[in-house]
Amino acid sequence: MRAVVQLTAQYVQESVEQNPVTEVARLRAQLERVQGRRLGAPVLPVLPALTSLLPGGGLRPGTAYSIPRSTSLLLALLAQPSQSGSWCGVVGMPRLGVEAAEGIGVDLSRLVLIPDPGARWLAVTATVAEVLPVVAVRPSGRAADGEVSRLAARLRDRGAVLLVQGPWPQAEAVLDIGEPAWEGVGRGHGYLAGREVTLTSSSRRWPRSRRARVLLPDASGHVSEASERRRPVERLRPVDGRDGGLVPFEAVLSVPPAFPDQHRAVG
Repeated sequence: MRAVVQLTAQYVQESVEQNPVTEVARLRAQLERVQGRRLGAPVLPVLPALTSLLPGGGLRPGTAYSIPRSTSLLLALLAQPSQSGSWCGVVGMPRLGVEAAEGIGVDLSRLVLIPDPGARWLAVTATVAEVLPVVAVRPSGRAADGEVSRLAARLRDRGAVLLVQGPWPQAEAVLDIGEPAWEGVGRGHGYLAGREVTLTSSSRRWPRSRRARVLLPDASGHVSEASERRRPVERLRPVDGRDGGLVPFEAVLSVPPAFPDQHRAVG
């Protein structure tokens, strides 16, 4: 497993507060040299299964996106940008698993974790957005309208993308996840081999919401479009040959790291 950068909120703030202009310029220049391109790219690519859900087919620099508290969806959105050379920061998610991130396709060598930003989570997020092209955050409290406006201006100025787990004003798109269906569970036993979900996206740029059925993850642990023709899950037959009277059962399954949103399945 490749190394992942983990910073404290105090280090991030102190480094910039001591000499903000010089420090931010130095970090941006360093990242641009590593990436081989400027941070103000027109649009950041995402995995093919997610392109139809985002205006422009990718993550637009200078904007924010509202997403649900789904670790799988967040990692799926970070996968392609990190693979394409963009550094990604994750703020306020101490339980995010790097093994699951790597399994779904995130390049750990371009991932920065700030697990505990404290009460000043918004200030830490704004500071990280000065340097990194993609920043994801799980808010730990309510943000004042003025602070949100200042962060939005900073995103536009720096060309950074903000992924917020929760509601966010003036979001470029609002994504939601639902209708999960697991594969691999037999008659009360088996191993999970994939999860099919419905992703919904609404945007001010579209007249109506868009939907896509996606394997998140598929059997290989990655993200792919769901097949239009899928065999439905076979229902249990009554043990006595009559309708009804099913015998209840419980199946405790071992879930690999590729499924960060689910720890066990019970039937």
